Amino acid sequence: MKMRLFLFLFFFCISLAEAQKMPSNRSSVYFTYGNTGANLREFNQMLDQKGLSPMRKAYRNFGFGYQTRYNDFVLGLELFQNNGPKSLFNGYELDYRTTRVFLNVGYSFTEEGRFQLIHYMSLGSGFMNFQMIRGGAEKTLDGFLQNPAHGFILRDGDIHKGSQHFAGFLTEIGFQLSYDIEIPGREEMVQVISKFGYSFSPFEDSWLMKDIAFGNAQSGPFLRFGAGITLPDHNFFYKDASLGLHLSYGLHFTEPDVLNAALVENGYRPFEGRPNNLGLKLLGESKGLLYGIDFYNLGLSGAATESSNHTLNSVRVYLNGGLKFFERRNLELGGLAGLGYANLRYTLTSTDKPDFPALFEEPDRDGHLKARGLMGKPELYVAYGIPLTNKNLFSMIVSLHGGYELPLGNYSLGGVGMSSYMANPYLQLSLGLRP
Repeated sequence: MKMRLFLFLFFFCISLAEAQKMPSNRSSVYFTYGNTGANLREFNQMLDQKGLSPMRKAYRNFGFGYQTRYNDFVLGLELFQNNGPKSLFNGYELDYRTTRVFLNVGYSFTEEGRFQLIHYMSLGSGFMNFQMIRGGAEKTLDGFLQNPAHGFILRDGDIHKGSQHFAGFLTEIGFQLSYDIEIPGREEMVQVISKFGYSFSPFEDSWLMKDIAFGNAQSGPFLRFGAGITLPDHNFFYKDASLGLHLSYGLHFTEPDVLNAALVENGYRPFEGRPNNLGLKLLGESKGLLYGIDFYNLGLSGAATESSNHTLNSVRVYLNGGLKFFERRNLELGGLAGLGYANLRYTLTSTDKPDFPALFEEPDRDGHLKARGLMGKPELYVAYGIPLTNKNLFSMIVSLHGGYELPLGNYSLGGVGMSSYMANPYLQLSLGLRP
């Protein structure tokens, strides 16, 4: 249902843009940072009944956005990572984090130029992780597997299993102010951005975990500031530059053999199969030079025992640069090199946790191990563009990417190196939009 709504809004905006005369367009990519006010009302009421101080009423936002404007109509996509404040209770660290993905539809109150004022509405889905974890967990993998419980971990829309598990219905209504600053000797421009508005979790019973509603962690008034790169069409000849966003699905030819061996030795079921990913690829071109950003999320999940489940998750972010080797008509071939960041998290959770407040009083149910480090990769791609409008405003790009990921570290989980799992050949198929 959500996908149908997104597609309806997408092609509705295409029709409106194509219908206007003398079209102008620009594409932009940006990062934002800000704060959102939020009160975990039901959870804070429980803390108050126990004579404890409430959690603080705000969380931080870090966001990535892509936006394309056709005349006065605006279409975009944003990805947010939100981190709540940490609190300490009896040696346990209590905090929460959320991830959201939004499709934005908006209208500009100003004509195409350096200054823009845009009103927009966002529709999307999310993920929530709420946890209460104490320090002093076992330092070795065998020790952890024999005694994993050092708190509780609650998840809704659990993308640790894969990005296809995003859940819920979320909205935002806001305004965007931006101003373009020239880069000497370049046609691209720096765009300085501010955004303000309100985030909503519109359904009362959503984000209900263990008899407490956490919807307020997905809501609240926000103020964000950021900057990015924008490509106004009046600065470029058509073939000189482009900036497109792609939805990608990938296969990674690797298995966690080392971890699986330790799981079997300690009486747990191993993970089956290979990880796949669902992510976003930004790919831009300027006079034959390529640049971009990749975001993707690998997940494996399954039953660990009769009373527990486990996940193995890795989020990866790459900055890419490269060259386009060949272009003829709608076909192109290019190569990229990427340097990025990756994490690796193994989580073991009980399936028979009680509801609050009993869970707060006896929290030791779940546990996790994590590692992080740098990654590198070489990549080749072939792409084909399909014009979507008679006026050739933009094209749909179908691409096939292939490469090899190289871990620049050991990625130790409880003293056991996982670099052999992180190193892998991969194939990705992507579908995107490019002006």
